[in-house]
Amino acid sequence: MRDNRIRTTALAATALLAALSLTACSGDDGKAGAAAPAAGTTSGRPQVTGTGTGTGTGTDGKPAGNAARPTARPASVASQGSTSNTGSNAGSGKDGSATGGSNTGRPATATCIGENTEVTLTKVSRPINHLLLTMTNTGSRACNAYHAPKLRFDDAQAVFPILGDSRPQAVVTLAPGRSAYAAILLTGDVETNDQYKGSHLTVHFSAKDPSGSTGTVPDELTLPADTYWDDKGFVTYWQSDMADALTY
Repeated sequence: MRDNRIRTTALAATALLAALSLTACSGDDGKAGAAAPAAGTTSGRPQVTGTGTGTGTGTDGKPAGNAARPTARPASVASQGSTSNTGSNAGSGKDGSATGGSNTGRPATATCIGENTEVTLTKVSRPINHLLLTMTNTGSRACNAYHAPKLRFDDAQAVFPILGDSRPQAVVTLAPGRSAYAAILLTGDVETNDQYKGSHLTVHFSAKDPSGSTGTVPDELTLPADTYWDDKGFVTYWQSDMADALTY
């Protein structure tokens, strides 16, 4: 009986050791089956992307010297130093048009018209039978003096003749404060009796298209006393130099 009791106790102890051994193995297998961290990442830290300026930290805590640089600056940085639309060319002339650059969608120069210029009329001693028109840019930006002024004496129906040979090589552009000139030959033949005594002169401004109109109010000027004109006279194109205008 005693031997049977000893064998039974031994068997129970062996079974208990075997159960404990299986439990330990089961715990080790559970650890081995867990998913390993992804390669190149550090557990518990956010992954650094290549969108910085190359001064971030890599997975080993050292500066990421080869981190990718951004391909474009942020909008707030890119806009610094940019030219404003209301820079040195900005402003508006007396015609109320804007002067901005390309972003305004409007040209950098205007057309010389009554609203952005001042036109004066003077009588000159040489050459004889001549008047001189002077147009000065009073606006805040440059204007183009296209072609020749379109003149009407008093109530004349026809536009005064324009001398085609006086056409300049390029359009005269006036910076603010600058002037253009056009000479008027009053009579083409002093021996003729077909002359008219004038009292006032209407000055229409030409558009870029010579057949068109600026659609603006013309200037009305008073003629010097005892001014006579005929249909054989002419007016020159606008010139940048007074002497050039008076050579015709």
